[in-house]
Amino acid sequence: MKNVKELREHLSTVFTDLQGGSLDHKVAASLANIAGKMISSAKVQLDYHIARKEKRKITFLHSMDK
Repeated sequence: MKNVKELREHLSTVFTDLQGGSLDHKVAASLANIAGKMISSAKVQLDYHIARKEKRKITFLHSMDK
């Protein structure tokens, strides 16, 4: 995943596949767990920049940027 938008799109597909029965619930749970860790990592980075009063761009969160 290059950015949070791609992550959301992928998780939406995971949800649809899980709901449709084409994806095992353990696999879906693992993917959701990894996604949560990716988001938590970005949040730690964001909190760090806030604490240091820095205004750095976090590429993962800028899904509309090219």
